[in-house]
Amino acid sequence: MKFQKNGKVVRGVGGLYEVRIDENERLLVRAKGVLKQDAGKVLIGDNVTVIGDDAVPDDIVISAIAPRQNALIRPPMANLDMLFAVFAVEKPEPALETVDKLLSIAVYNKITPVVVLTKTDLSETLTDTYRQIYEKAGFRVFVTCAKKGENEGVNALKAFIEEHLSNGKTAAFAGASGVGKSTLLNAVFPGLSLATGNISARIERGKHTTRTVELFECEKGSAATGFLADTPGFSLLDFEHFDFFALDDLLDTFPDIARYRGKCRYVDCAHVGEGAAECAVAKAEADGTLSPSRLSSYRSLYKTLKNKNNY
Repeated sequence: MKFQKNGKVVRGVGGLYEVRIDENERLLVRAKGVLKQDAGKVLIGDNVTVIGDDAVPDDIVISAIAPRQNALIRPPMANLDMLFAVFAVEKPEPALETVDKLLSIAVYNKITPVVVLTKTDLSETLTDTYRQIYEKAGFRVFVTCAKKGENEGVNALKAFIEEHLSNGKTAAFAGASGVGKSTLLNAVFPGLSLATGNISARIERGKHTTRTVELFECEKGSAATGFLADTPGFSLLDFEHFDFFALDDLLDTFPDIARYRGKCRYVDCAHVGEGAAECAVAKAEADGTLSPSRLSSYRSLYKTLKNKNNY
């Protein structure tokens, strides 16, 4: 008997896609030819239509992708409601510009950004420094140490996820390799049993334990389940070669800087080199209202996107 069903893509396996139809049914299917091309390629998190015939199992395919609320290049996912930007306070040393890029991508795509600090047992001083940077910028921040198992930070994160991730909403843990995304997810939801890796002692970089994006159900068996993804680690977000957003969009992706729009001496102020007497953003940095690392990330991205437009 021929059928048509709607579901969500939760995993990709060697050219095949696992589609969750409901809490009791999952199908492993291929995509229709046109949906294999880069421009319209199926992404994890896509809501799709599956067609087939019970009598011919090999001919079951994804025939259509529902309109997306957003689609990311990295992590390669669709329809995200929340993004947890995860970084370790040490080992590996965080690249705050990369963290800020990830947060700006989330803001641009209308995805709720959340900052999660890991390995906080390694340095109380650094933990407090990074927490203040991102709380001052207006982000929700969770301070965690997954190695300690049950602890206040992990429990608070779990409660937050359970409260905000339901009714089909989707979130992802994203960040550099080795920051402990999978370890943290295992601590929050022990039933996942995700593979974890160690840091290379020689170069202090994480090993790529998670190699693909996969969505996990937060409340198995519930019709109102939410989905949470572990994603492969990355070392950079290349704005020079990929179109995450344009220069004109940049200011709005830094809400802590955008709040000074219209308050500078000159209406065309770009906030990239003017002194505190002319630029409200520079003044905010000087008086400690704005974190220097956040302004540095903004100015670096401004330069990259402006040079890109001049090619």
